[in-house]
Amino acid sequence: MAEENPNPTRMELLKIKARIVLAEKGHNLLKQKRDALIMEFFKILEKAKDLRGELNEKMKFAYEKLYIAQAYHSAHELASISASLKKDLHLTVKVRNVMGVQIPDIKSELEERSYLEKGYSIIGSSARIDSVVEAFEDVFQLVLTLAETETSIKRLIQEIEKTKRRVNALEYVVLPRLERQKKDIIFRLEEMERDAFVSLKVIKRKLEAEAAAN
Repeated sequence: MAEENPNPTRMELLKIKARIVLAEKGHNLLKQKRDALIMEFFKILEKAKDLRGELNEKMKFAYEKLYIAQAYHSAHELASISASLKKDLHLTVKVRNVMGVQIPDIKSELEERSYLEKGYSIIGSSARIDSVVEAFEDVFQLVLTLAETETSIKRLIQEIEKTKRRVNALEYVVLPRLERQKKDIIFRLEEMERDAFVSLKVIKRKLEAEAAAN
């Protein structure tokens, strides 16, 4: 941090001018970063806006399918099929860097699979059970999307707030202080120059007076 009362020298003035240039560049870069983060935030927010409502609808639909299946299959049959479903779903998590913020990108490998690949046999099953499985797979996919978007939004908000604080600190604290120091040094240097000029004039008059007396 620069001194509040720096020495009134030309070297110190050059240092402060260099700090001002650096602070202004940092301020501009941080403003660009803040604006880019805000744009990304609203883009993801638009995507996430209706996800919770959509999730509620898909959950409702999935449970309706489950109730229908329960009307045609015993609890033992459904429990047996549920236990045989594959649970080791592979997730791929990648990250996208947005101005230093790690935005997650989650993918699952829920592809269309045969009964064998799903983990249960066609024997003892029905189209109603298939509908239940597919409905809950849709729910799972949407949960992943919701987790991805809400995590992204949270991280972006944190970085936006941090960047805004740094922008404000430079704009309202650091730069004004450096400008005051620059003006103060310039004023004191000019004052010192005036004093030196006056002193030189006094010395010159004395020397002229002594020369005339001799």
